[in-house]
Amino acid sequence: MSQKPEKLIDKKGIRLDGRKPDELRSIKIEVGVLSNADGSAYIEQGKNKILAAVYGPRELHPKHLALSDRMVLRCRYHMAPFSVQERKSPAPSRREIELSKVIRESLEPAIFLEYYPRTGIDVFVEVLQADGSTRCASITAASLALADAGIPMKDLVVACSAGKVDGTIVLDLMDTEDKMGEADLPVALMPNFNAVTLLQMDGKLTLEEFENALNLAIEGCKKIYAMQKEALKAKYVSVKEEADE
Repeated sequence: MSQKPEKLIDKKGIRLDGRKPDELRSIKIEVGVLSNADGSAYIEQGKNKILAAVYGPRELHPKHLALSDRMVLRCRYHMAPFSVQERKSPAPSRREIELSKVIRESLEPAIFLEYYPRTGIDVFVEVLQADGSTRCASITAASLALADAGIPMKDLVVACSAGKVDGTIVLDLMDTEDKMGEADLPVALMPNFNAVTLLQMDGKLTLEEFENALNLAIEGCKKIYAMQKEALKAKYVSVKEEADE
């Protein structure tokens, strides 16, 4: 059996990276970072570095995949070979295919798909550096890229994880906590509607622990949501300032 490298939470309740159990990692978000995409966003969450790009709405190819009553949202989540310590194959893995589906299903409830029948939107998520909870950071970035592309949305989608580490419920798991902890609970939310669009769990939690972790993840989502809105405002304020000059 592989042993934990050390205690993940010390006697003072401090985690390996110096955070308290209910603290988010440092987050940096930028919108509109790729000029060749219709919409784009970049997020750094802890050591995660993730880029999201959106193309569309546009004619769907192959045409037989088009739907007469709504547009088709396609997502591709990919981890760069250099994103993890042990180089990974550039070919899509089963996990990447699964997470592509998870991200798509998290975003779909927020988009007015019926506005653009017989078309498609492609969302590309590239993980440049991975450090745990990449699906959550990817959803946060992809949602901003959609908004940047001008796609009509009911609300932004924001995601955050909670989990159980050394018997303690913690927020925003990093890689070591994700691998060595007892449970992981990724949550995606449309905050204006208080609607959960993703809820997964890996590991074991009691009912009380589950409720505590879910509430903690939702609070984390709301904090990141405020950062999303600030990032969008920052882009369009700078665009307006350039136009006024």
